[in-house]
Amino acid sequence: MSEYLKIDKHPKLKRPILIVAWPGMGEVAFKAAAYLINILKAKEFARLSSQDFFYPFGCSIQDGILDVPELPDNKFYYWVNPKKDASAGDLIIFLSNAQPDLAKAKDYSEAILSLAKKFKVKKVIGFAAMPIAIEHTQDSGVWFTATSKALIEELKKYNLKLMTEGQISGMNGLFLALAKTKDIEGVCLLGEIPLYTINIENPRAAYAVLEKLCQVLNISLDLSGLQEEAKVVEAEINKLLDYFRTGTQTTTLTPIGEEEIERIKKSLSQYTRLPTSVKEKIEKLFEEAKKDISKAKELKKELDYWSVYKDYEDKFLDLFKKSKEKGN
Repeated sequence: MSEYLKIDKHPKLKRPILIVAWPGMGEVAFKAAAYLINILKAKEFARLSSQDFFYPFGCSIQDGILDVPELPDNKFYYWVNPKKDASAGDLIIFLSNAQPDLAKAKDYSEAILSLAKKFKVKKVIGFAAMPIAIEHTQDSGVWFTATSKALIEELKKYNLKLMTEGQISGMNGLFLALAKTKDIEGVCLLGEIPLYTINIENPRAAYAVLEKLCQVLNISLDLSGLQEEAKVVEAEINKLLDYFRTGTQTTTLTPIGEEEIERIKKSLSQYTRLPTSVKEKIEKLFEEAKKDISKAKELKKELDYWSVYKDYEDKFLDLFKKSKEKGN
């Protein structure tokens, strides 16, 4: 077992499949895995130290104050499949909110794989984005690649498009190749995203990937939250493109520039950072904490779980100011 791992629980899992995800183009992998954790109510049971694998390459600024950014989270979750038939397996989901220093990728991956070996994982599934010449209003197709011909043949029945050549950049691709060296077979599901929106979160592609995952794993999930987010993203991009096309004769779509991307991100942040159900839960906890400050502990745990405490920090601290004013 790797020295970098800390396991808090040792759940009994049957034929677990490992799902892994890191941020990448369109945030397809990260968004799909985060939504999966939330909708399955998967439980955290282990984490991987960031200390030796991540190095600050910039600074963070909050309320005008410059500081060293916090190291990323690298967490493991588990889900026990309620089905009892022989084909039903459980899930282990590994999610990190940043890519490690790729010079350390091998050691980092081996630490994750040591946990996979401990729980007798035989297969790992990763997610990624497939940038192609489609428009943001189109449904995303799903491509795939795998670590063996046998696995490719097995997956063809799900109406996936086979990626026959190319490269999957970063950990979302590299990890699967390293898993193969440890005799763990791997699959990558890649959701199509428009070439001109590669820097914008794409819930439509995350939806497409999870829809196919459900077919492959023979499970049923409510993916309506991602559909709602996709509609919001589409509407905001439409507004932006209409604005920039005004007074021009061209309708050719080109990559959106940094200034435009920041406008979209600012407009979409409240919608796409968290699943709808999570935002509703956080708001409900705030209301409860206003009435009973002891609920603040549960609220803080939820904010930390989704790494959004900084977004809610002022609102959270206001709870204690109001509580003090009431004499609680």
